Amino acid sequence: MNNKAITQVQKIKYLGITFVYKLSFREHINYLADKCTKLIFQPAKSAKLKWGLSHKALHTIYLGGIQPLLVYGAPVWSKFLRKENYKARLLRIQRLINIKMAKAYRTVSNKALCVLTGMMPIDIKIDQESLLYQLTKGTAEDKTKIDKDMEIRYWKHPAESSISSTDGKEENGSTHIYSDGS
Repeated sequence: MNNKAITQVQKIKYLGITFVYKLSFREHINYLADKCTKLIFQPAKSAKLKWGLSHKALHTIYLGGIQPLLVYGAPVWSKFLRKENYKARLLRIQRLINIKMAKAYRTVSNKALCVLTGMMPIDIKIDQESLLYQLTKGTAEDKTKIDKDMEIRYWKHPAESSISSTDGKEENGSTHIYSDGS
């Protein structure tokens, strides 16, 4: 280009996302994992005198620092999370902060930790952010609704809503109405 040779590289970092010539995002996910691990353990050093940080402080660190790092650029590389080793690496990062947030033992399962801390599993959050990007840019094929975080006080009680279904197997059809949410 302009009488100069362009050197070929194995990987390049562009807008914060590491691209490898094979278009695998292993380098990018490893970089994210290392950076987030440092973010998780750094505040713990300063809080040893108080037996660790509070749930609220860890929640703020996760939502303000770690989750945005893990979700950044998700529409580009979210398809690669179908590989279990990529997904497992990101779930390990979320597990570290969830154990600290819940002050739980290391033997608690990751799904139980997500329930205890009220955090959405990171692989689902990445898929959600990717779908949201596709919906806003008009490239999504499926126009499904996206769940959004809502405080518990705004949830509808199951008894306040009714679901009706018609059983078409009988000639006259019967209607079943459940008001307890089941």
